[in-house]
Amino acid sequence: MSSGNALGDYLKLRRGRVRPEDVGLVAGPRRRVDGLRREELAALAGISADYYLRIEQGRNPHPSPQILDALARALRMDAAASAHLHQLARDRRLTYSDVERVGDDIASLIDQLPLPAFVAGRCLDCLASNQLARNLSPNFAPGRNLLRALFLDPAERRLHRDWDDAAAGVVGGLRQVADGETRDPRLDTLVDELRASSASFAELWARADVGYRPAGTSRLHHPELGELVFRRNRFAIPDSDGQHLQIYHPEPGTSTSEKLALLVTSAD
Repeated sequence: MSSGNALGDYLKLRRGRVRPEDVGLVAGPRRRVDGLRREELAALAGISADYYLRIEQGRNPHPSPQILDALARALRMDAAASAHLHQLARDRRLTYSDVERVGDDIASLIDQLPLPAFVAGRCLDCLASNQLARNLSPNFAPGRNLLRALFLDPAERRLHRDWDDAAAGVVGGLRQVADGETRDPRLDTLVDELRASSASFAELWARADVGYRPAGTSRLHHPELGELVFRRNRFAIPDSDGQHLQIYHPEPGTSTSEKLALLVTSAD
């Protein structure tokens, strides 16, 4: 997934997304580079081209916060992307070596919830779920990988009416985890696999967007119950090294609320 130079890789991707005309530059007819050239970004950030080259090539992996802020402004980064840039420039990260497990209290909580709910781990493995979630999608079952299912299982595409938004949000969240304070080699392997097997994933990964999809509405098409509209909320689980709980809940008085009882008896 990575050359070992996460900061440089990220800057290169973001540099490729900014068009010269977006920052007041004239592209010219003989331009061969998508996005900004290194020297153009350096000039916009107020640093020398050689100094920027050392940063992108990993020969200066820890530039100052002031330099990072200047690069973020030049690349028109939002707050999440800028924070991510600073994170990448910090000292060498630790590596996860433990197997992910869901605490007994969280597993018990999920089983008691009258709403579809599941726990996803750092690599978006489904670690625990209740029957309602599994009846909503067989991919919401422990042992399944939610990311792999979203991009490689046609049934998952049919389920998510808002697949494009869901996919973009999941990939943005994955990049935030992948380049976080602690790395997980399993996630590197998963990203490499999906870049090779899914053009949609490869395109979204190359966009280098950062951040999980915010809470909102999910529109689903269940093979038995038809159209379902849920509110979607994601809760980080404290002291779990990156696990989160996701819950789908309908608005009271809607057709989805009425269909929720039928989801209980839907085929697993």
